[in-house]
Amino acid sequence: RQCGGLSANALVAAARLGAHCAFAGQLGSDELSQTVIDNFRLRGIDLTHLKHDPAAKPVHSTIVISDGGKSRAIFPYRPGNYGAPDDWPAPDVIRSARVLFVDHMGARGQARAARIAREAGIPVVSDLERDESPYFGELNGLIDHAIFSHEFATHLTHQPDAAQAVQMLAQGRAVTIVTVGEQGCFVVDGAAPNTVKHVPAFTVDVVDTTGCGDCFHGGYADGLALGLPLIQRIRLASATAALKATQRGGQAGCPTMAQVQMFLAQQA
Repeated sequence: RQCGGLSANALVAAARLGAHCAFAGQLGSDELSQTVIDNFRLRGIDLTHLKHDPAAKPVHSTIVISDGGKSRAIFPYRPGNYGAPDDWPAPDVIRSARVLFVDHMGARGQARAARIAREAGIPVVSDLERDESPYFGELNGLIDHAIFSHEFATHLTHQPDAAQAVQMLAQGRAVTIVTVGEQGCFVVDGAAPNTVKHVPAFTVDVVDTTGCGDCFHGGYADGLALGLPLIQRIRLASATAALKATQRGGQAGCPTMAQVQMFLAQQA
């Protein structure tokens, strides 16, 4: 049994890189909630702003990975009460962050948090993978650093070409990225909205791809908090994801900043 999830994995990845990360979602009093809480503490995630709700439970998934580590199947169970609360955490907590990270779980609460952050001038980084919520459009419109998988970008734009999809999704954002696995990513910088850049991925011996996308998100958010230029942020994110792919497990495979820096030095 291992802990995962979009924001959870990204937080652990950023924390392993040296960032101070806090989780402000909701968890309950059941066994799985306690497992998540214990794991967050083990990984160094600040739980000061965790909301305890007896009715809340984490999503529980069974993941089957191929022997080669290049494919997987996920069988999720989604309880009735999960994701970001509608009115939590307090606005001052959100304003105290250097970067706010959101996903689609509890889109109404995520949109509230993103709105408060944007009004305070705090960058919002996203990992959005589902758009069923009626609040998805509002949430998506508040993201200024949007990172989409190729699959979800195609779903949103009906455009299978990643370079064209990223440009369609880039309007009004500071940065838009569409990740394409071992092919790297396509990027639009809001300062040059008509230019699409392709950044290749690093080549590694793949063991397990679980959590690689989440590590990319966490690495990018950490680079943003550190004030790195865009291409350096992407290289940090790509290296974090690449090194994770060489290890089994999602959070267990997240590299440290020292490991990432050594890896990047070897690529020069």
